[in-house]
Amino acid sequence: MAPALLRTTLGLSVVAGLASSSPNPFEGKAFYVNPANQNEYDSSIATATGEVKENLQAMRSVPSAYWIDVKEKIRGNTTRTLEGILKDASTKSPPQFVTFIWYDLPNRDCDAKASGGQICCSKNPDGSCDYEDLTTDDCAEGLKEYMSEYADPFVEVLRDYADKVPIAVVVEPDSLPNLATNLAHPHCGNPSTQAAYRRGIKYALDKLTTEVPSVAVYLDAAHGGWLGWEDNLEKFVTLIKDIDLPIAKIRGFATNVAGYQPLGEACPWEPDSGFRNGYCLNGKHADEPCCRDPCKLLSQWSAGNNEHNYVQGLVRAANAAFVGADARVIIDTGRNGVPGSREDCKDWCNIRGAGAGIASTTETAHPSYVDAYFWLKTPGESDGCSQTLPDGSQCKRYDSMCGSVDSLGTRPGEPHAPEAGQWYDYEVKLLAANAQLGPTATAAASVLLP
Repeated sequence: MAPALLRTTLGLSVVAGLASSSPNPFEGKAFYVNPANQNEYDSSIATATGEVKENLQAMRSVPSAYWIDVKEKIRGNTTRTLEGILKDASTKSPPQFVTFIWYDLPNRDCDAKASGGQICCSKNPDGSCDYEDLTTDDCAEGLKEYMSEYADPFVEVLRDYADKVPIAVVVEPDSLPNLATNLAHPHCGNPSTQAAYRRGIKYALDKLTTEVPSVAVYLDAAHGGWLGWEDNLEKFVTLIKDIDLPIAKIRGFATNVAGYQPLGEACPWEPDSGFRNGYCLNGKHADEPCCRDPCKLLSQWSAGNNEHNYVQGLVRAANAAFVGADARVIIDTGRNGVPGSREDCKDWCNIRGAGAGIASTTETAHPSYVDAYFWLKTPGESDGCSQTLPDGSQCKRYDSMCGSVDSLGTRPGEPHAPEAGQWYDYEVKLLAANAQLGPTATAAASVLLP
């Protein structure tokens, strides 16, 4: 559907699809808490004191998603693998609800300054992905590897447990948003990367929805600081339509995955252009809580000043554009407890002023379209490494964004950040110090800053 037609359709259907037609898959479930994550918390709790220790103890019991970001995490008996986690969850009484991140596309992280994908369309001599190779425009070998060595075995394991364990899967964070908005970057605009993302995600969603239909599937949809602009969201929805993804067969979208965007409050719906809510634009209602704008997005004509406002537009856009769609969302609240945590809201790596947000729950402000607030990235897992690793060696996967003004490890006295996904003790203690876990949790009153 062309953007102009999409805008017209949305203008006529701004309340479509918001009534619940199927049960919330997160509702009424006992959530799985990974012992491997708890062991990491224990290592930090052992050296913490006071309210930081109390918050870490509370965070230890909060369920979070587990990232299957390499092929080697699919099979195995430990709770660091898809198979091991499902086996463990199936032994509980009742079996516990598990959430996974599906994340291993060829040429992954195309917009990152130091991309960290495992599967490539074409490789450099050192084994890293050659994102600028124009000789493999269909990514045939990379897609073959992705489908046969990642997607197929992933679904095979899910199929073994789908009738025993309730499961949710979030598919490929950042990938389609990158194609929607970052084609000017040669790594994303490369035909091979486009083929990998389009065909790879199509294959993943078709396989999940046909072979394990009981699994709740959520497609990544970035966050309000990325797709909150009307034209960006139109590009995203149009891309999904062009790929012919089975949106009516999946549960919906995941937003703010591994992000820091504030949850905020949803404003009354006053569309000024299709699905863009004009309630706060042009300085209107500036004193109302739903128009708080720590990243100054409203002044740039983005209505995505917070995740509640963003997902309100996202759901309406999807429901208007896709026949049979009744989209829901889950929002990552693992590290967005401090709305104004960044000097520059483009920064995303190990943010110094961040705090853990609302603990995973189905008690959301808008249950008609928000299924859950959920920790889709475990607080304490590093976003990326400092140029120098904690052991003093140089990080081979260093991304200059991890040297931003907001990133931990850049000031004197701050311990260097480890590789992405590894436990960062200093960071998790800051997240605990600044935590806002919800009305029943104790949030630390102090802020640990050097």
